[in-house]
Amino acid sequence: MISATVLTKNSERYLEKVLRALERLDEVVIFDTGSTDRTKEIASSFPYVSWHSGVFTGFGPTHNHASSLAKNDWILSLDSDEIMTEELAQEIFSLTLDEKSVYSFWRKNFYRGKHIYGCGWCPDRVFRLYNRKTTRFSDDLVHEKVLTHGLQQVELRAPVLHYPFDSVSGFIKKIDVYSNLFAQQEKRKGSIPKAFFHALWAFLKSYIIKKGFLLGSEGFEISWYNMNCAFYKYAKLAEKRSKSRQH
Repeated sequence: MISATVLTKNSERYLEKVLRALERLDEVVIFDTGSTDRTKEIASSFPYVSWHSGVFTGFGPTHNHASSLAKNDWILSLDSDEIMTEELAQEIFSLTLDEKSVYSFWRKNFYRGKHIYGCGWCPDRVFRLYNRKTTRFSDDLVHEKVLTHGLQQVELRAPVLHYPFDSVSGFIKKIDVYSNLFAQQEKRKGSIPKAFFHALWAFLKSYIIKKGFLLGSEGFEISWYNMNCAFYKYAKLAEKRSKSRQH
């Protein structure tokens, strides 16, 4: 038996589709960290969903807390903008699950309804089906991942549909959240020159090397987002270093 876990905060846009795609699982655990939109109303309309709310403590720790609330040891962790395809559901239910294995699927990423096959967004494979008795998420506040050391890594063929951004506003919000968490957890020293060079490399890598230029305006906007995200991560590290010197 498999429990799905979903972290939510103001996740009304895709949540109904996310939950409907999970109806064949034994349960869906939602851990909400402060929604003010229709997220709870939508979740409450599904009988197999259990609702929990609490404080966000970083992505890795919050994912682990959500998995601890499930009644099953097998956990399928999905984000509130990831919709499991029927093909992936069939593939998962055809598995003979092994506690010593961890399972990955690939994400088909979209921006403004367009499949993004460049900018480093494809291929995008993540490990999300695991047994909580043998592994868990890392404790990283951001860029968390399921720990795979010592486990058999099984790659599933079917994808989930991932809708991380719908607009430029979504980029701006995520830059602030992710750069704050990055600066909070990183021990490295930051500086404005480092921020500039990381930003320049992020843009060139995304737009040129990862062929974002083939994706029109969407490819440019995503590459610009990657550049800004890199800049502000290291700029905030520099700010953190400066503040620590003052104390």
